[in-house]
Amino acid sequence: MATAELTHHHPGPPLSAHVRDFCGYRERTAGPLSRRELPHLGITVVISFGEPLEVERALVESFVAGLHDVPVLTTHFGVQHGIEARLTPLGGYRLLGLPMSELAGAVAHLGDVLGRAGDELADRLAHLPDWPSRFALLERFLLRRLAEGPAPPRELDWAWRRIAGSAGRVPVLSLAEELGWSRGRLVTRFREHVGLPPKVVARVARFQHAIALLGRVSPAELALRCGYCDQSHFNREFRALAGCTPTEFRALEPVLVPRGEP
Repeated sequence: MATAELTHHHPGPPLSAHVRDFCGYRERTAGPLSRRELPHLGITVVISFGEPLEVERALVESFVAGLHDVPVLTTHFGVQHGIEARLTPLGGYRLLGLPMSELAGAVAHLGDVLGRAGDELADRLAHLPDWPSRFALLERFLLRRLAEGPAPPRELDWAWRRIAGSAGRVPVLSLAEELGWSRGRLVTRFREHVGLPPKVVARVARFQHAIALLGRVSPAELALRCGYCDQSHFNREFRALAGCTPTEFRALEPVLVPRGEP
């Protein structure tokens, strides 16, 4: 009773350093469909071709979602058609041109973030005949934004990569010491350029890594490999971030949306 079309595209350099991928989608179901979107380390840009989506009880069409550390419920009413772009947090800072703290835990209309250019982009993409031409237009648009956008400090890029690359296991105090920064300065810069403080970013990174290992190793080994104190700690953290237990997650996985590794 449902049909879905997904077409993925990975932009080339220099955009690939800031944009993980584009996904063109078209979905039709017999009635409303809800999904629980799980926390992940990316900025989500959804460009809708007309049909609204309910995000935490608010109706939106094209929108930008910042980093979250709780699951977010989305519902569509039978039809969805558009493009989703997944940006790195620092890519979001540069391409969207605003502090990521303004988007943390929030969803904003694309027009409120990009102004008239955002509304015009959605209309132009909707009227193109196929996915390759849409992806090409979106790449050109983002390349112009990249050339004009603010560059984050290199120290922040290094710290972000250390957390993401270690799956959240690097201690925040060690990061600050290696940078020669105070802990407060590191937290302030992370809020501005990434959206969440480094400790929370590391927490989400561990959660993502745990999802990737779930069902492949024993619960005790998973907790050890992901940096949790023990299996009980892992279970508490998983419930806090996913809104369910690991066992419930595996049973409900088709209606939950885990994201890729950072």
